[in-house]
Amino acid sequence: MRLFNSFLLTALFLLAGAVSAQDETDSQKREPGHYNTNRFKQLYEEFSTPNMFRTASGAPGPSYYQQQADYVMDIELDDKNKKLSGFETITYTNNSPDVLEYLWVQLDQNKRAKDSKSPLIEPSDALPGDMAGNFVKNYMGTPFEGGFNILEVKDAKGNPLKHIINQTMMRIDMPKKLSPGEKFVFSIKWWYNINDHVVDRARSGYETFEDGNRGYVIAQFYPRMAVYNDVEGWQNSQFWGRDEFALPFGNFEVNITVPADHILDATGELQNRKEIFTKEMMNRYEAAQKSYDKPVVIVTQAEAEAASKGFSTAKRTWKFKAENVRDYAFATSRRYIWDMMAVKMGSGSVMAVSLYPPESNPLWEDWSTRAVASTLKTYSRMTFDYPYSKAISVSAKNQGMEYPMICWNYGRPDKDGTISDRTKYGMISVIIHEVGHNYFPMIVNSDERQWTWMDEGLNTFTQYVAEQDFGEEYPEAIAPNKKYPSRRGPAKNIVDYMAGDQSQLAPIMTKGLNTYNFGANAYAKPATALNILRETIMGRELFDFAFKTYANRWMFKHPTPEDFFRTMEDASAVDLDWYWREWFYTTDYVDIGVKEVKKFYVTSKINKEARQMMEANGIKESDLPPLVYFVREDSEDFEESMRDVKIEDVKTLKEYIADNIPVEERANLKNPSYFYEITFEKPGGIPMPIIVQLSYADGTSEKITYPAEIWRKNDASVGKFIASEKEITKIEVDPDEETADIDTSNNTWPKRKKLGAFDQFKNKTKTD
Repeated sequence: MRLFNSFLLTALFLLAGAVSAQDETDSQKREPGHYNTNRFKQLYEEFSTPNMFRTASGAPGPSYYQQQADYVMDIELDDKNKKLSGFETITYTNNSPDVLEYLWVQLDQNKRAKDSKSPLIEPSDALPGDMAGNFVKNYMGTPFEGGFNILEVKDAKGNPLKHIINQTMMRIDMPKKLSPGEKFVFSIKWWYNINDHVVDRARSGYETFEDGNRGYVIAQFYPRMAVYNDVEGWQNSQFWGRDEFALPFGNFEVNITVPADHILDATGELQNRKEIFTKEMMNRYEAAQKSYDKPVVIVTQAEAEAASKGFSTAKRTWKFKAENVRDYAFATSRRYIWDMMAVKMGSGSVMAVSLYPPESNPLWEDWSTRAVASTLKTYSRMTFDYPYSKAISVSAKNQGMEYPMICWNYGRPDKDGTISDRTKYGMISVIIHEVGHNYFPMIVNSDERQWTWMDEGLNTFTQYVAEQDFGEEYPEAIAPNKKYPSRRGPAKNIVDYMAGDQSQLAPIMTKGLNTYNFGANAYAKPATALNILRETIMGRELFDFAFKTYANRWMFKHPTPEDFFRTMEDASAVDLDWYWREWFYTTDYVDIGVKEVKKFYVTSKINKEARQMMEANGIKESDLPPLVYFVREDSEDFEESMRDVKIEDVKTLKEYIADNIPVEERANLKNPSYFYEITFEKPGGIPMPIIVQLSYADGTSEKITYPAEIWRKNDASVGKFIASEKEITKIEVDPDEETADIDTSNNTWPKRKKLGAFDQFKNKTKTD
């Protein structure tokens, strides 16, 4: 009997849909079938097949390998002529299972060569006007004599090696093929003219201070080995200027000769500190190693200003060693102030360091090294303990660039000494961001040239977490703000970009050089996507564990996007294929709203709609078990008296409870008096959880989150029927702006009254 009743009940309520569908089919031409376009389809078609190098879980496979490139370099800076020269010996180890016929070396400085093709790939238009500086640079200046001058390329025995230069890449033709497990040693002698990075906005170069001194931030300064891996063989994509670098790990021994009155710091451990430092500097350095609450000045402002008055012609060589780094960089000037403080890390400590000219004070002495230290704490909590001995922040005009253990950052007071919030927060944020790059991609070594978002996006996300931590650690730095005013990270901050014309943009999964709206698409959008994952989709506990798992699996290795996607799912048991597809592989946007709300009342009296359904299917009322019927407020069956009907007044329900629910359990039953059918719509493409806040007549409210999977069978609209003990007075979707919904005008029921232009102006005037 129970099975029979169930069958009748199912038939009664499902048949309406079937009849409606049949009517629609009769009146419309049948549509053709299609491939699986469901947004919740798995990513098997987009992902490569797992193998012995990279597993389906997102972890390195048992046959994973990576090449190694070790460097011994002698570098000399000619301050007078703004020239850098070097001699380097590279030991390249073939850890791959492949036999290599030749090697590829990156010559990034050739981007600035007179015959560089980089300027030729960018379109240009006639403008109504242009800044005088741009006009002089673009139309009156002579080309800069930049680029590498390769003087010799030789093998370990001093024999010349055949080589060919193709723009920013150089192929080394070895005398014989390099078998698995073998090493090849060769040397390169070179020099180039150092560029003014303030003029050409380059990642590396010099700036000139008002007294004629220069500050040098030197990177991409030596011919560097390209990556060879299991994904694409040689990563020998040209450097056009935007998308950054893919580099193998190795060990460095670097001797850097500069004017004797210069202060210098670099990637790696200084080997001849006692020769370089004065006795007073050594005492200060030893004090800094024990100072965990504030920086200790190694070179004071007075000492830097005194050194700036002379231009020594004597030379001094600073000797460094660095193990297991993917790149090398250094900064030097006689005008640098130098401070340091210690940061607890695991069972030991590392040094947070800053180099800056007097022009940067008091901003830099107050916050640079503290920002470095705070960043190391947050990133290590989110990933792994910082494995190097130091992290350096260097003040450089118009800069924001990162290398292992060292980075350049902008932000200085105005000439009159004033420091705006924009300058202060801009400086702190760029320091956090660039120091954070030590983790992504200097250690978790993704391919920046192919997938810019894998370092910039992941780093910008972690930067947001670090900024909030910094605000909590140093509330005096952000007063009177209660929270650090992060520019990127929160979902609401990406809405304007997502609401733009997405047809002219490209998905996140785009090669860096080809990315439209670079800042938004490579930095902000992926960072926001990860923040939404953490705060709304997965929750912090699951997300943080998975994110940490990814970082630890791939530290000192070369991950791909698939390794990240797979690991995040593998470590959390959350199916995120739909999320990766929509946020990373498309340019869709989020827009979810309340389409319609209908009120219902309950009765034991059969209504017209139910009767028509029964008659259409030959079912008699006597064939059905006792039913509770729902009557829509605006239907023919609705009567005003129904508003006062209580649950206990519904005869069929009352009888069922009396016959089936023990007396002692009846007190646990809810007593709903209000019934609503809410239809949610999704004009936007991206499926997201429906976060609903219900406000009640008694002034209380509650939040319900329906998982994104609610859209899996209907991508346009879904309904939820709610039985409530309290009257609902307001329904609002995404009340806390968690999902980057681009249009909130449809998020509320009852619908918000649209203000006219005059009322909008009045409201704006009041808030201003």
